[in-house]
Amino acid sequence: MDTGPQTWHHGLVARWWAEFNLEGPEIEYFRRVVVESGEPALDVACGAGRLLVPYRRAGLDVDGCDISADMVAHCRERLRVEGLEANLFVQPMHELKVPRRYRTIVVCGGFGIGSTRAQDLQALDRFHDRLEPGGTLILDKEAPYADQARWRYWLSDERRSLPEPWPPHGDRRRAAGGEEYGLRVRLAALDPLDQVMTYELEASMWRGGALVAEEEHRLTERMYFRDELVTMLVRAGFAEVQVFGGYSDRPARADDDILVFSARKGIGGPSSGPAP
Repeated sequence: MDTGPQTWHHGLVARWWAEFNLEGPEIEYFRRVVVESGEPALDVACGAGRLLVPYRRAGLDVDGCDISADMVAHCRERLRVEGLEANLFVQPMHELKVPRRYRTIVVCGGFGIGSTRAQDLQALDRFHDRLEPGGTLILDKEAPYADQARWRYWLSDERRSLPEPWPPHGDRRRAAGGEEYGLRVRLAALDPLDQVMTYELEASMWRGGALVAEEEHRLTERMYFRDELVTMLVRAGFAEVQVFGGYSDRPARADDDILVFSARKGIGGPSSGPAP
């Protein structure tokens, strides 16, 4: 039985991400972190390069890794089109084994996606290992209660109505090449004890008005509360753990939907060298 991390970010979904997922406040926020914390930097779960491509365009020394070979291929193509290059690796984050260490590691939107709790702990250990002494890890995580419509499914009576019905239309967009892509997502199950939400997704592509491809995927997302993830970071050896609200410099508040965790590796030990 396959117990490795799962992802739906391949095939049509990877094309969707490469075409349409290009913006967001995270880009400038994490760019500033890289500039202030130092280079080289590693963009974990880099996807099709939403952060990495503009960072390389700005001349920052940033590598990227992602579990999806399709997403990495799209990232490499976007770099090529702009005459840019970057070191890119196809690896799950809990098996991270890259040839150098970093001043900054960024994990934007990828932590807890398709993984087990043990794999998430391993990922934090790998991040700690791949940082230079004094280096910074920065990662974001949506609070479990952020989606009010789905927070109710943590209650047993509400969970009996799962899976959710499919949205009637979903999201359909036209790509630069003229083809159209559609996505529909629903919550299929929620395990409050394991803090896991299971989603189902349907992806479609039309060309000239005719449906030419369809895919179905299933993905889990593991939810973490603030103090739980702080404890995991400390267990992995990090110090100076801070939690910010949204993509800001202020401490997190109860009303924040997005929590940003910043942690430093202590001083001491080798600052460079190959992965063990």
